[in-house]
Amino acid sequence: MIRWPFPEPGRYTVFVLCILATLGLSIALWATGGGATLLLAMTAVAAGLTCLGIRDLTQTRHAILRNYPIVGHLRFIMESIRPEMRQYFFEAEQDGAPFPRDIRAIVYQRAKHELDKRPFGTQKNVYQPAFEWLHHSIAPRPVAAAPQRVRIGGPDCAQPYLASLLNISAMSYGALSANAIRALNKGARNGGFAHDTGEGGVSAYHREYGGDLIWEIGSGYFGCRRADGSFCPDAFAQRAADPQIKMIELKLSQGAKPGHGGVLPGAKVTAEIAAIRGVSIGVDCVSPAAHPAFRTPLELVRFIADLRRLSGGKPTGFKLCIGHPWEFLAIVKAMLETGITPDFIVIDGKEGGTGAAPLEFMDHLGMPLRDGLSFAHNALVGANLRDRIRLGASGKIATAFDMARVMALGADWCNSARAFMFAVGCIQAQQCHTDACPTGVATQNPLRQRAIVPEDKATRVASFHHETLIALAEIVAAAGLDHPTELRPQHLMRRGASGEVETFAHLYPTLAQGELLTGGGGPRYASNWAIARAEEFKPSLEAVANAAE
Repeated sequence: MIRWPFPEPGRYTVFVLCILATLGLSIALWATGGGATLLLAMTAVAAGLTCLGIRDLTQTRHAILRNYPIVGHLRFIMESIRPEMRQYFFEAEQDGAPFPRDIRAIVYQRAKHELDKRPFGTQKNVYQPAFEWLHHSIAPRPVAAAPQRVRIGGPDCAQPYLASLLNISAMSYGALSANAIRALNKGARNGGFAHDTGEGGVSAYHREYGGDLIWEIGSGYFGCRRADGSFCPDAFAQRAADPQIKMIELKLSQGAKPGHGGVLPGAKVTAEIAAIRGVSIGVDCVSPAAHPAFRTPLELVRFIADLRRLSGGKPTGFKLCIGHPWEFLAIVKAMLETGITPDFIVIDGKEGGTGAAPLEFMDHLGMPLRDGLSFAHNALVGANLRDRIRLGASGKIATAFDMARVMALGADWCNSARAFMFAVGCIQAQQCHTDACPTGVATQNPLRQRAIVPEDKATRVASFHHETLIALAEIVAAAGLDHPTELRPQHLMRRGASGEVETFAHLYPTLAQGELLTGGGGPRYASNWAIARAEEFKPSLEAVANAAE
């Protein structure tokens, strides 16, 4: 039986046919004495395509060409003719989901350090509902040249971390390929920012280049668990002592599927995955929907304190997508009762999410980022805790305006996942869950992930980060401000459904310092504050009904 010489033959069919055509035509040309002009021309074309295919397979700049030699050039040909023909045949600048083409393009351009300017005015309809803008100043400030950093670490933190305003959001090895993790971490090291490990644990690929890590710990406690799946303090302390790990993040929920657990089937639990996660080879690897280490808000904040102590005082916090408002307020009450506060909280919006999820969860569960962030910021302000806790924001952040918008609503820094995937080479094919990612970013297939050359993509990761922060500094200066921390809701405007214009201050009202403690806060906060209890997450249904009234 003759076997096809290449795995996944569809990707290499044209290349192999060109090789065969070159050989066949060369033999025919030799047999005819080289006198057939057409035959000579066909041989030259076939040979040229063969050389192009070899170049595609060996070059390091374009992942799509390494995986799809010769055929991959069709994508770039389409891109080159799109400006003239898109209105007839192709998606427009504002088309494409979840990220439209213009947003993907700006990430690619900044990652490649290419010109990111646009001609001929905005293509957005500035009078349509939901259009947003930032006020500029007649007296703009000089653009800040100093590195933009934020100090993370409250009064109980012994090893505070000076973080970038933009970092890589949580994406696990296993969800992303080894080469993608390598590229992200080397880019983080080169650019001086942090790389969140995701809940899959700290792999050798996270360690290879020594970039700063935020160790995310989910309900499966991967890398710090006992055989029964419970949390192991000794294993955690041993791993958390690694100087490459700068912060500890406890994941309560994520934007893509809040309140949903996960299972990695035993067939996918290889020896490598088992070693990274601390599980048994070939056995189903379960991430429960709820954390077994705590059941109440009081137990949660004490667990945070334990993690901080066991890590040697590194900044420790938690990430969540806001759900029931009274649950977050119950955590705030637990902080007040115990005096224990996390060093940071990351608010993940429901529009975020690199992981695959059921449609209902992805579309209809969880609070969008801006709503959740505003709520969390105001709750901490209203409880006199905001100065002790830093707030991170993640959820479809790709541009400097995305950063400015959430920082005006209370974020101290931003995390981005999919934008950094674009920087590595993702083309939004949305095949992440199939193991057939065309650019090798979200796959464990060794042939597909060879498309990513970490050294090349790391440069793009660092460049995207650098150029985005430059853009942030420029728009902040244009607004007449010296630093993004000066942004406020009053600086941003939004057009409503009927055409009226409102400030973000109207859309996202702010609380006064300590207002919750004096019985204020308005209906949204006061009623939920009244039923929130530090002793449990779930109030009675009667209390919920009364609060709604």
